[in-house]
Amino acid sequence: MMVSIEPINPQYRIVEIFESLQGEGYNTGMPAIFIRLGKCNLACSWCDTDYLCFEMMSLHEILGRLKNHRARNIIITGGEPTIQPHLDTLLNALKAAGYYLCMETNGLNPVSPQIDFVATSPKACYADKYARSCIEKADEVRVVADGDVLAFCEQIEQKIQAEHFYLSPCERNDEMNIYDTIRQIGLLNSRTNALVHWQLSVQTHKWAEME
Repeated sequence: MMVSIEPINPQYRIVEIFESLQGEGYNTGMPAIFIRLGKCNLACSWCDTDYLCFEMMSLHEILGRLKNHRARNIIITGGEPTIQPHLDTLLNALKAAGYYLCMETNGLNPVSPQIDFVATSPKACYADKYARSCIEKADEVRVVADGDVLAFCEQIEQKIQAEHFYLSPCERNDEMNIYDTIRQIGLLNSRTNALVHWQLSVQTHKWAEME
């Protein structure tokens, strides 16, 4: 039986590392260091992240970069973090350094138990994938209202157990469908058999002109 040996100093696809405030969801306003990883297993037409533009950075280089920042919270985001090779090695190193770890994921792949807070953003445009398989538990769910997502939200309520559920407006050509988003929130919350309470989450970091 062959045993896979993890490299001591693995390389990672890094789009950017920066310190800012969390701009959306339950942790809005939380100081954090964002580690944005490259590549994704989906291709949403409205995605605002150039996840194919990245550089390879070693684990030691990443840890060295973090010393330039003060925040003790780290948000692992993408792209899609769960497809990153040697991710557990990075997470182990970050936990050993005492960081509180959050992850933003599309929820199609399992999330490491090293993550302290899971924010999943299931994509309605890939509803068939989520019908087959997705994570079963998260701390928060954020669905982008990129159309009529009512049926998808009801599907996700059944699939993913979470403390907080959010609907976020979709931005296309610098315009957000705020009205339609809050209209759909109202319809979700007015159901007599509603399983959860949906709230609005907007990308406040764009309004504040933060990274």
